[in-house]
Amino acid sequence: MPEGHTIHRLARLHKATFAGHEVAASSPQGRFADGAALIDGRTFEGTDAWGKHLFHRYSGDVYVHVHLGLYGKFAEGPLPAPEPRGALRLRIEGAGHYLDLRGATRCEIVTPAEKTEITAALGPDPLRPRTDPAPARERIGRSRVAIGALLMDQHVLAGIGNVYRAEILYRHGVNPYVLGRDLEPAVFDDMWADLTKLMQAGVRAGRIVTTEHEDRERRTGRATRADSFYVYRRTGEPCRRCDTPIAHAVMVARNLFWCPHCQPAV
Repeated sequence: MPEGHTIHRLARLHKATFAGHEVAASSPQGRFADGAALIDGRTFEGTDAWGKHLFHRYSGDVYVHVHLGLYGKFAEGPLPAPEPRGALRLRIEGAGHYLDLRGATRCEIVTPAEKTEITAALGPDPLRPRTDPAPARERIGRSRVAIGALLMDQHVLAGIGNVYRAEILYRHGVNPYVLGRDLEPAVFDDMWADLTKLMQAGVRAGRIVTTEHEDRERRTGRATRADSFYVYRRTGEPCRRCDTPIAHAVMVARNLFWCPHCQPAV
Protein backbone atom coordinates (compact mmCIF):
# COMPACT_ATOMS: atom_id res chain seq x y z
CA MET A 1 0.00 0.00 0.00
CA PRO A 2 1.41 3.44 -0.87
CA GLU A 3 2.56 5.28 2.24
CA GLY A 4 2.08 8.95 3.04
CA HIS A 5 5.10 10.24 1.14
CA THR A 6 3.66 8.83 -2.10
CA ILE A 7 0.31 10.54 -1.57
CA HIS A 8 1.91 13.91 -0.83
CA ARG A 9 4.13 13.54 -3.89
CA LEU A 10 1.08 12.80 -6.03
CA ALA A 11 -0.74 15.82 -4.59
CA ARG A 12 2.15 18.08 -5.58
CA LEU A 13 2.38 16.57 -9.06
CA HIS A 14 -1.34 16.83 -9.77
CA LYS A 15 -1.47 20.41 -8.52
CA ALA A 16 1.51 21.42 -10.63
CA THR A 17 -0.01 19.81 -13.72
CA PHE A 18 -3.67 20.79 -13.57
CA ALA A 19 -4.24 23.64 -11.10
CA GLY A 20 -5.99 26.61 -12.68
CA HIS A 21 -7.08 24.67 -15.76
CA GLU A 22 -10.46 23.43 -16.87
CA VAL A 23 -10.47 19.65 -17.21
CA ALA A 24 -12.46 17.00 -18.98
CA ALA A 25 -13.34 13.99 -16.83
CA SER A 26 -14.67 10.56 -17.72
CA SER A 27 -14.99 7.09 -16.22
CA PRO A 28 -14.37 4.55 -18.99
CA GLN A 29 -14.98 1.72 -16.53
CA GLY A 30 -18.30 3.28 -15.52
CA ARG A 31 -17.95 2.91 -11.74
CA PHE A 32 -17.35 6.65 -11.28
CA ALA A 33 -19.56 7.86 -14.12
CA ASP A 34 -21.72 10.17 -12.01
CA GLY A 35 -18.74 11.66 -10.22
CA ALA A 36 -16.83 12.20 -13.46
CA ALA A 37 -19.86 13.92 -14.96
CA LEU A 38 -20.01 16.26 -11.96
CA ILE A 39 -16.40 17.46 -12.32
CA ASP A 40 -16.30 17.42 -16.13
CA GLY A 41 -15.71 20.96 -17.38
CA ARG A 42 -14.84 22.36 -13.95
CA THR A 43 -11.59 24.09 -13.05
CA PHE A 44 -9.07 22.00 -11.14
CA GLU A 45 -8.29 24.33 -8.23
CA GLY A 46 -5.86 22.38 -6.08
CA THR A 47 -5.04 19.33 -4.01
CA ASP A 48 -4.71 18.29 -0.40
CA ALA A 49 -3.14 15.23 1.20
CA TRP A 50 -3.57 13.87 4.70
CA GLY A 51 -1.94 10.56 5.46
CA LYS A 52 -2.99 8.12 2.76
CA HIS A 53 -5.95 10.25 1.63
CA LEU A 54 -5.74 12.45 -1.47
CA PHE A 55 -8.21 15.19 -2.36
CA HIS A 56 -8.67 17.05 -5.65
CA ARG A 57 -10.56 20.34 -5.34
CA TYR A 58 -12.67 21.63 -8.22
CA SER A 59 -14.53 24.87 -8.76
CA GLY A 60 -17.79 25.04 -6.89
CA ASP A 61 -16.32 23.46 -3.74
CA VAL A 62 -16.44 19.95 -5.19
CA TYR A 63 -13.86 17.44 -3.98
CA VAL A 64 -12.78 14.06 -5.28
CA HIS A 65 -11.52 11.86 -2.46
CA VAL A 66 -9.11 9.06 -3.37
CA HIS A 67 -7.64 6.33 -1.19
CA LEU A 68 -5.43 4.06 -3.27
CA GLY A 69 -5.54 1.09 -0.91
CA LEU A 70 -3.38 -1.88 -1.82
CA TYR A 71 -3.88 -1.87 -5.58
CA GLY A 72 -4.72 1.66 -6.65
CA LYS A 73 -2.38 3.63 -8.88
CA PHE A 74 -2.23 6.74 -11.00
CA ALA A 75 -0.66 7.05 -14.42
CA GLU A 76 -0.08 10.32 -16.23
CA GLY A 77 1.42 11.64 -19.42
CA PRO A 78 1.11 14.16 -22.23
CA LEU A 79 -1.95 14.29 -24.46
CA PRO A 80 -3.19 12.58 -26.53
CA ALA A 81 -4.10 9.95 -23.95
CA PRO A 82 -3.94 6.29 -24.99
CA GLU A 83 -7.10 4.34 -25.68
CA PRO A 84 -8.74 3.36 -22.36
CA ARG A 85 -7.95 -0.20 -21.32
CA GLY A 86 -8.99 -2.31 -18.37
CA ALA A 87 -10.67 -1.03 -15.24
CA LEU A 88 -10.00 2.68 -15.75
CA ARG A 89 -11.97 4.35 -12.94
CA LEU A 90 -11.24 7.99 -13.74
CA ARG A 91 -9.53 9.88 -16.53
CA ILE A 92 -8.80 13.59 -16.31
CA GLU A 93 -7.59 15.56 -19.32
CA GLY A 94 -6.41 19.15 -19.39
CA ALA A 95 -3.42 21.46 -19.58
CA GLY A 96 -1.91 19.21 -22.23
CA HIS A 97 -1.84 16.16 -19.94
CA TYR A 98 -3.96 13.22 -18.88
CA LEU A 99 -4.28 11.46 -15.51
CA ASP A 100 -5.65 7.92 -15.12
CA LEU A 101 -6.77 6.24 -11.90
CA ARG A 102 -7.20 2.50 -11.53
CA GLY A 103 -7.86 0.11 -8.65
CA ALA A 104 -8.44 2.63 -5.86
CA THR A 105 -10.20 1.51 -2.71
CA ARG A 106 -12.11 4.79 -2.67
CA CYS A 107 -12.85 7.28 -5.41
CA GLU A 108 -15.80 9.45 -4.50
CA ILE A 109 -17.25 12.94 -4.57
CA VAL A 110 -17.31 14.61 -1.16
CA THR A 111 -18.47 17.97 0.12
CA PRO A 112 -16.23 20.28 2.15
CA ALA A 113 -18.01 19.10 5.31
CA GLU A 114 -17.45 15.46 4.40
CA LYS A 115 -13.78 16.16 3.70
CA THR A 116 -13.46 17.72 7.15
CA GLU A 117 -15.13 14.68 8.69
CA ILE A 118 -12.65 12.34 6.97
CA THR A 119 -9.57 14.27 8.02
CA ALA A 120 -10.84 14.89 11.56
CA ALA A 121 -10.78 11.12 12.14
CA LEU A 122 -7.11 10.86 11.17
CA GLY A 123 -4.09 11.24 13.40
CA PRO A 124 -1.37 13.84 12.88
CA ASP A 125 0.49 13.61 9.56
CA PRO A 126 4.26 14.24 9.78
CA LEU A 127 4.21 15.73 6.28
CA ARG A 128 1.62 18.41 6.94
CA PRO A 129 3.14 21.79 7.81
CA ARG A 130 2.96 22.97 11.41
CA THR A 131 1.37 19.72 12.58
CA ASP A 132 1.19 19.23 16.33
CA PRO A 133 2.14 15.63 17.26
CA ALA A 134 0.69 16.00 20.77
CA PRO A 135 -2.57 14.10 20.04
CA ALA A 136 -0.56 11.09 18.85
CA ARG A 137 1.85 11.29 21.78
CA GLU A 138 -1.01 11.42 24.27
CA ARG A 139 -3.00 8.63 22.64
CA ILE A 140 0.04 6.35 22.50
CA GLY A 141 0.92 7.21 26.09
CA ARG A 142 -2.49 5.99 27.31
CA SER A 143 -2.56 2.81 25.26
CA ARG A 144 -2.03 -0.81 26.28
CA VAL A 145 -1.58 -1.71 22.60
CA ALA A 146 1.87 -2.54 21.20
CA ILE A 147 3.64 0.38 19.54
CA GLY A 148 4.06 -1.70 16.38
CA ALA A 149 0.28 -1.86 16.07
CA LEU A 150 -0.32 1.75 17.07
CA LEU A 151 1.96 3.06 14.33
CA MET A 152 -0.23 1.31 11.74
CA ASP A 153 -3.42 2.85 13.11
CA GLN A 154 -4.24 5.83 10.88
CA HIS A 155 -6.34 7.30 13.70
CA VAL A 156 -3.14 7.58 15.73
CA LEU A 157 -0.62 8.63 13.09
CA ALA A 158 -1.59 9.29 9.49
CA GLY A 159 0.53 8.17 6.55
CA ILE A 160 2.68 5.55 8.29
CA GLY A 161 2.72 2.17 6.59
CA ASN A 162 4.57 -1.08 6.96
CA VAL A 163 7.94 0.18 5.75
CA TYR A 164 8.09 3.30 7.89
CA ARG A 165 6.78 1.36 10.90
CA ALA A 166 9.57 -1.22 10.77
CA GLU A 167 12.29 1.26 9.96
CA ILE A 168 11.46 3.99 12.47
CA LEU A 169 11.28 1.46 15.30
CA TYR A 170 14.66 0.08 14.32
CA ARG A 171 16.27 3.50 14.01
CA HIS A 172 15.23 4.30 17.58
CA GLY A 173 15.91 0.90 19.12
CA VAL A 174 12.28 0.32 20.06
CA ASN A 175 10.95 -3.21 20.24
CA PRO A 176 7.66 -3.42 18.30
CA TYR A 177 5.96 -5.20 21.20
CA VAL A 178 6.55 -2.38 23.70
CA LEU A 179 3.18 -1.10 24.92
CA GLY A 180 2.33 2.44 23.95
CA ARG A 181 2.05 3.52 27.57
CA ASP A 182 5.62 2.28 28.18
CA LEU A 183 7.15 4.36 25.40
CA GLU A 184 8.93 7.39 26.79
CA PRO A 185 7.44 10.65 25.47
CA ALA A 186 10.93 11.87 24.57
CA VAL A 187 11.45 8.76 22.44
CA PHE A 188 8.19 9.44 20.64
CA ASP A 189 9.26 13.02 20.00
CA ASP A 190 12.54 11.80 18.51
CA MET A 191 10.66 9.30 16.34
CA TRP A 192 8.28 12.02 15.13
CA ALA A 193 11.14 14.32 14.15
CA ASP A 194 12.87 11.45 12.36
CA LEU A 195 9.69 10.42 10.54
CA THR A 196 9.24 13.97 9.34
CA LYS A 197 12.77 14.02 7.95
CA LEU A 198 12.56 10.57 6.34
CA MET A 199 9.13 11.15 4.80
CA GLN A 200 10.10 14.55 3.41
CA ALA A 201 13.07 12.87 1.77
CA GLY A 202 10.69 10.23 0.43
CA VAL A 203 8.50 12.90 -1.17
CA ARG A 204 11.52 14.43 -2.89
CA ALA A 205 13.01 11.14 -4.07
CA GLY A 206 9.83 9.23 -4.80
CA ARG A 207 11.10 6.25 -2.77
CA ILE A 208 11.88 5.29 0.82
CA VAL A 209 15.48 5.21 2.01
CA THR A 210 16.03 4.86 5.76
CA THR A 211 19.63 3.65 6.02
CA GLU A 212 22.45 5.96 6.93
CA HIS A 213 25.37 6.15 4.52
CA GLU A 214 27.76 4.32 6.84
CA ASP A 215 25.36 1.36 7.23
CA ARG A 216 24.97 0.58 3.56
CA GLU A 217 26.65 -2.29 1.79
CA ARG A 218 27.67 0.03 -1.00
CA ARG A 219 29.05 3.09 0.76
CA THR A 220 29.42 5.42 -2.18
CA GLY A 221 26.71 7.06 -4.24
CA ARG A 222 22.98 6.60 -4.03
CA ALA A 223 21.39 3.82 -1.97
CA THR A 224 20.32 0.82 -4.04
CA ARG A 225 17.05 -1.02 -3.55
CA ALA A 226 19.00 -3.70 -1.72
CA ASP A 227 20.46 -1.41 0.91
CA SER A 228 17.66 1.13 1.38
CA PHE A 229 16.26 -0.51 4.54
CA TYR A 230 17.55 -1.76 7.87
CA VAL A 231 14.99 -4.48 8.58
CA TYR A 232 12.05 -4.31 6.17
CA ARG A 233 11.79 -7.57 4.17
CA ARG A 234 15.20 -8.71 5.43
CA THR A 235 14.03 -11.75 7.43
CA GLY A 236 17.00 -13.89 8.44
CA GLU A 237 19.56 -11.55 6.95
CA PRO A 238 22.22 -10.07 9.25
CA CYS A 239 21.48 -6.76 10.92
CA ARG A 240 23.49 -4.01 9.28
CA ARG A 241 24.85 -2.93 12.65
CA CYS A 242 25.19 -6.08 14.80
CA ASP A 243 24.86 -9.08 12.42
CA THR A 244 21.94 -10.58 14.38
CA PRO A 245 19.44 -12.26 12.01
CA ILE A 246 16.42 -10.04 11.36
CA ALA A 247 13.25 -11.42 12.94
CA HIS A 248 9.80 -11.64 11.39
CA ALA A 249 6.26 -11.93 12.72
CA VAL A 250 2.76 -10.82 11.77
CA MET A 251 1.16 -7.92 13.61
CA VAL A 252 -2.20 -6.35 12.73
CA ALA A 253 -2.29 -8.59 9.64
CA ARG A 254 0.94 -7.14 8.24
CA ASN A 255 4.46 -8.50 8.16
CA LEU A 256 6.67 -7.11 10.90
CA PHE A 257 10.48 -6.99 10.92
CA TRP A 258 12.94 -6.11 13.69
CA CYS A 259 16.39 -6.84 15.10
CA PRO A 260 16.18 -8.73 18.43
CA HIS A 261 19.53 -7.30 19.56
CA CYS A 262 19.17 -3.65 18.51
CA GLN A 263 15.49 -3.61 19.57
CA PRO A 264 15.50 -5.75 22.72
CA ALA A 265 12.34 -6.76 24.51
CA VAL A 266 11.81 -4.81 27.71
